[in-house]
Amino acid sequence: MATESSPDTAQAINTLLARFVRYHPDRIELSLDRMCRLLSDLGDPHTKLPPVIHIAGTNGKGSTAAFLRTALEASGKTVSAYTSPHLIRFAERYRIAGAVLADSELLALFEEIEERNAGQSITEFEITTAAAFLAISRAEADIAILEVGLGGRCDATNVVERPLATIITRVAMDHMNFLGDTLRDIAGEKAAIQKPDVPSIIGPQDKAAMDMIAAAATSTGAPLYRAGFEWSITPDNQGNGGTYHRGERDMSLPPPALPGRHQLDNAATAAACLDICGLSGVTDETIAAGLREARWPGRLEKITQGPFASQLPESWQLWCDAAHNPSGAAAAAAMFRELATANPRHLHLVLAMQNDKNCEGFLAPFQGLATSVTTIPLPDEPRMHAASKLAEIAQTSGFSSAHRESLPAALRSIVSNHSPGHILITGSHLLVGLALSLHNSAPLDR
Repeated sequence: MATESSPDTAQAINTLLARFVRYHPDRIELSLDRMCRLLSDLGDPHTKLPPVIHIAGTNGKGSTAAFLRTALEASGKTVSAYTSPHLIRFAERYRIAGAVLADSELLALFEEIEERNAGQSITEFEITTAAAFLAISRAEADIAILEVGLGGRCDATNVVERPLATIITRVAMDHMNFLGDTLRDIAGEKAAIQKPDVPSIIGPQDKAAMDMIAAAATSTGAPLYRAGFEWSITPDNQGNGGTYHRGERDMSLPPPALPGRHQLDNAATAAACLDICGLSGVTDETIAAGLREARWPGRLEKITQGPFASQLPESWQLWCDAAHNPSGAAAAAAMFRELATANPRHLHLVLAMQNDKNCEGFLAPFQGLATSVTTIPLPDEPRMHAASKLAEIAQTSGFSSAHRESLPAALRSIVSNHSPGHILITGSHLLVGLALSLHNSAPLDR
């Protein structure tokens, strides 16, 4: 399946997405009624999928999906996957039978769904998820991986009645306006993807979340495999790889390809799922190979090539991370604290965040670690905090802060005013997507 893109096709996709928003007054309204109606009109493609692994959670869903996919592919399986959000191209969300969907193919799917929907009430995410079901159902694959968009109970992906397995990665405080004000409430929404007699693999959790998930599994009749209970991960002495344990079974896990201690938890969760599912051809060796080969752009990604990196002085290091809530920020900060123990360097944040996010909570893990915070606007994104407002929040939180008009200007300002260190671009998938897009095309002096 090709992955080509053209400006005209990309613009046509953007035009359709803008039109989809008008089919329902609220951008997000968690319900399955509209989705079930649309899927029925499309011939119920969600009932014609290969075995599905369904993943919910606040943080780590995409990384866990990446580890699963590469391990399955190392085992000789053909895999389709639907994840969100994307970073640069909308079609990144759709990996069908081993390849990212071509823009032209995605456009054709969107046009087909819009015609069949005939103007009825439907949200943008419901349409784009229906496109995933259509694409996956029409391709030859051994396994499908579906990532929940928001929550779980009423997410548009939660229409598959009998998945092969469900996974819940770390649950944290985020999207409280949709999912509830407590960790227990949020965990309950995510636990609702569990199904009777379908193994539920649970990554490391805070106690309140784990208790809620376990209670929901018992009520539903889902066999439960919890990190720290039915399975566990013991990091090795270097803190890179580790050993997975389940009963009397041990499996050695190599250092995951994705950096950060939290990625060992995500890798172990993926390994636990594959171990518990017992698929033919999946061995300890193929799981290890997949963990070593996984790639998930924009997650503590070190930028070493391209115009941004090449125009920074050699002594600077440039990173991107799509963390956007306090739990994600804590994982990123932990990695930079670990780096600082071996080679102390200043850390500088370049920040943009959506206006419904907990900015103070996001910045808290970086206190005593980040030397400065430079905020920038994303002019075409109305749901973002104003850069000046975000800089004020950073200042009030105890950081030296400034706001600049663009990402290149922020990088120039940091390099000009500080001694060499790390620069971390973070706070939003939208910002990281912009950074990776500009990184491939724009010089710093643009």
